[in-house]
Amino acid sequence: MTLRLYDTATREVRDFTPITPGEVGIYLCGATVQAPPHVGHLRPVIAFDVLRRWLTRRGLKVTLIRNVTDIDDKVLAKSAAAGREWWAHAALYERVFTQAYDALGVIPPTYEPRATGSVPEMVALMERLVEKGHAYTSSAGNVWFDVRSWPAYGGLTRQKIEDLSPEEGAEVSGAAADKKNPHDFALWKAPKPGEPESASWDTPYGRGRPGWHLECSAMARRYLGETFDIHGGGLDLRFPHHENEQAQSRAAGYGFAQRWMHVAWVTQAGVKMSKSLGNGLLVSELLTQAPAPVVRYALAAVQYRSMLEWAPDTLQEARTTWERLSGFVTRASERVGDVPAEEVAKAEVPEGFAAAMDDDLNVPQALAVVHEHLRAGNTALAEGSDAAVRAELVTVRAMLDVLGLDPADPQWATSTDDRYATALDALVAAELSARAQARAAKDWAASDAIRDRLAAAGIEVQDSADGARWALS
Repeated sequence: MTLRLYDTATREVRDFTPITPGEVGIYLCGATVQAPPHVGHLRPVIAFDVLRRWLTRRGLKVTLIRNVTDIDDKVLAKSAAAGREWWAHAALYERVFTQAYDALGVIPPTYEPRATGSVPEMVALMERLVEKGHAYTSSAGNVWFDVRSWPAYGGLTRQKIEDLSPEEGAEVSGAAADKKNPHDFALWKAPKPGEPESASWDTPYGRGRPGWHLECSAMARRYLGETFDIHGGGLDLRFPHHENEQAQSRAAGYGFAQRWMHVAWVTQAGVKMSKSLGNGLLVSELLTQAPAPVVRYALAAVQYRSMLEWAPDTLQEARTTWERLSGFVTRASERVGDVPAEEVAKAEVPEGFAAAMDDDLNVPQALAVVHEHLRAGNTALAEGSDAAVRAELVTVRAMLDVLGLDPADPQWATSTDDRYATALDALVAAELSARAQARAAKDWAASDAIRDRLAAAGIEVQDSADGARWALS
């Protein structure tokens, strides 16, 4: 099977062949740490986590770089409004983002560089662009990329400079009047009045701070080299951010990203989720409404290039499916014993699942294969075929592991304080015992009354050949 992935630049799904056999380098645009994350921030991270897991399952060594933008206009503005030092504000929300990543089972990146840790590399790249005639200075501290010096500008998004409106993608700053062209973008920005001295660095062109686009180009080259396999991020980053990254990196003489992958938005009522629109769902809030794997399932289950419409019942639908999956894994494990994680990691996934994942990470089709084996596993449980139960348990867990949703993974273990669960289990067990006695006596009214009472408390009774079981509905 050949892995095929969509390339934004060519607008086609094409075969993926790593530059270095057996290894893959990925750069993922990470957070601008100005405020807490909402689900729109997490969707690209989870999509690339699934890609990484699938590449690893296929035997490839993955180096994934996910940066932290800890210095930019928004960080400075938000920190000033909060009355914090800009670096303290950035550090605070960097931790909040990390907590969200960890809670949703995202594997940590190979490296997670901060923009402020790569200033020397940024200055070197800027100097190279000035020397090659692709960048120029205006007032002290301001350095601009000359978009008209690079004929291929607009190639990623298939736009021509002359077709862009004066405002579209244009850099806004106090020195904008000094630019040769409205679409020239800042490589380096002179300090604005009132900005802290600590938020600027010395350069041959004056003191200032880096432009957003320059940051990512410098960090990608530092950690992945002049040419690497995949650059990714949210759909909204295609222009101007990624267009500008590509222009400045290739104008400097570097091959840069050989493939671009972009994850579609999370929307509400068809509108992109964002803080500016007031419709952002904070991850911290969602985690009070549903367990972490349910939130992850909701974000991972839709193919990454499709818009994810977040509706009032999104979490409930994800919860129902998760409980069906985790319930099977629990029942099967109780029947045949736990399967070692090493065995799950090495297990072959079904051909249909692999074909779906190789088809541009078609997670919905892959989940259809998961549910086929889930049904087979439940049938095996009903028939008491332990060998078949264990085989399906391993297969289901192996597929879910690729999606970061293996219910038996310690990541999804419940709190060690299980007193409430123990008490609830004892109370429900007593009710089920009374129900069993009523059924044995053919007292169907009493049996139904107990079942209805449990249902009213949010507890679903499941009858099987091995007796009644229960689950939270």
